[in-house]
Amino acid sequence: MPPRAPRPIGVALLDKPAGPSSFALVSEFRRRTGARTGHAGTLDPFATGLLVLLSGIATKLVPCFVGLDKRYVTDVDLTSTTSTGDPEGEVLETHAPLSHQALEEAVAGLRGEVELRIPAASAVKIGGERAYRLARQGTVVEMPMRRSRVHTLEIVEYGGDSVRLALHVGSGTYVRSIAEALGGHCRTLRRTAVGPFSVDEADPARLHPIGEMLARLPGEALERVPADVRDRVLEFDAAEVAL
Repeated sequence: MPPRAPRPIGVALLDKPAGPSSFALVSEFRRRTGARTGHAGTLDPFATGLLVLLSGIATKLVPCFVGLDKRYVTDVDLTSTTSTGDPEGEVLETHAPLSHQALEEAVAGLRGEVELRIPAASAVKIGGERAYRLARQGTVVEMPMRRSRVHTLEIVEYGGDSVRLALHVGSGTYVRSIAEALGGHCRTLRRTAVGPFSVDEADPARLHPIGEMLARLPGEALERVPADVRDRVLEFDAAEVAL
């Protein structure tokens, strides 16, 4: 049975490598600290970048961190789509890539409030079953559309068959859906920021005091947890802990 210790308390910022699942990193962190551990949003195994983990009684404040905007950099293969929207899926079809001008026009149409189809390889439930499980079983389903907020979407580098994009998006936006809307799939995906927290701050040996991290959050994020719960957690808060 996983440990449920309320300490150490704090927030860890990890730079996830490609390969392991987010849950594997959460489990490893839990084993290392001996405390209950929660996350504020996972990354697919092929993706890299910032994971925000909460340790000990700070897990009661996960809702404050879930729902924050995200920033990503992705390399999109413009010549094919896959069943998962990433390199782990089967190639569904191949085609000539968009020209630079056509790509710029398509990218412009994906900024702001947009309707994007949820990827088949997602955790959304379809008829009571996770979509990714249905996809693994070979069951074809019509995935629903989701309204997403794309604050910024910029072309960093165009290579003809591929493009590197930088994105600032609202929570719940699937970058793979943006790649699919451009006729391609994500070859790489890196999360560079979650709200005010940057991957440049990532340090697996550092546990940030919860009070310090809450102070960096916008007011609407803090309001997702009742004030008395926040105050109770802060009673446990202490100076920065080295792991």
